[in-house]
Amino acid sequence: MTSATVAAADLGASSGRVMLARVGPGRLDLTEVHRFANVPVRLPGGLHWDVLRLYRDVLDGLRRAGRACADGETPASVGIDSWAIDYGLLDADGALLGNPFHYRDTRTDGVAATVHQRVGERDLYDVNGLQVLPFTTLYQLTTEPPARLGAAAHALLIPDLLTYWLTGDRGTEVTNASTTGLLDVRTGDWATTVFARLGLPPGLFGPLRRPGDVVGPLLPDVRDDTGLTAGTVVTAVGSHDTASAVVGVPAADENFAYISCGTWSLVGVELDAPVLADAGRAANFTNEGGVDGTVRHLRNVMGLWLLSESIATWNRHGPPADLP
Repeated sequence: MTSATVAAADLGASSGRVMLARVGPGRLDLTEVHRFANVPVRLPGGLHWDVLRLYRDVLDGLRRAGRACADGETPASVGIDSWAIDYGLLDADGALLGNPFHYRDTRTDGVAATVHQRVGERDLYDVNGLQVLPFTTLYQLTTEPPARLGAAAHALLIPDLLTYWLTGDRGTEVTNASTTGLLDVRTGDWATTVFARLGLPPGLFGPLRRPGDVVGPLLPDVRDDTGLTAGTVVTAVGSHDTASAVVGVPAADENFAYISCGTWSLVGVELDAPVLADAGRAANFTNEGGVDGTVRHLRNVMGLWLLSESIATWNRHGPPADLP
């Protein structure tokens, strides 16, 4: 293995960062070149991600990554991961049809029960292996106004949307696709029967990419903005941040459990195949795609969201009077 310098953008639900990594035999040097807040915006139509600000921060981070390289060096590759589930809709010309909704927006309240009248909960679990979370992509899509969904030629999950703006290439990375509820957990392909039963356009999401697939070079305007060269490409990673976190666990063998702690905390194991038993469904265990074709069998538990929301409230209004 030869040495390489790469840049990684890691976007969480409350903050993001761009890292410069130098990788070689027995070596991994990480330098944080840019850290930034991820603050949602409440509009009259609901709670949204400020995705243009996030993209601006990714570009700023890539520019700083280039400047942090040694003389004559440039990042060979860029990778992006983020939280799961949320997406942007694009029209036929590739223009964004409004800011992506935040998964905590209330528009999906009660929608799961309506969906399950069309596709039973057990039937869905047998196909996608996912726990019932009302903000999963398939539930969000069923709340889209018909005119907006009809105008959409493409849907891109958040890392894929930013990758599209960097490269001009549309696709869907498979670990994040596995969280949409629209991927067949057994075959790893789009679940066309679920699209059909929910009345969703079957070609809405782009072709699937695997971690390690080279997406393509940076667009000329991106190179001008960041100072990176034509030799820098964007490479698909485990774009669901938990997939990337778990593949980095320094386990001694395949029999390990993990706790990934962030805005959400995930507790689980990595398996070769999904577990689709009724007991797992009843206990709200989920099966998400991992790097190299693995399955992350896990439970979502409360993470640091309460802490981050408390800090945001205290910054706005001051801490409670009785806080020690």
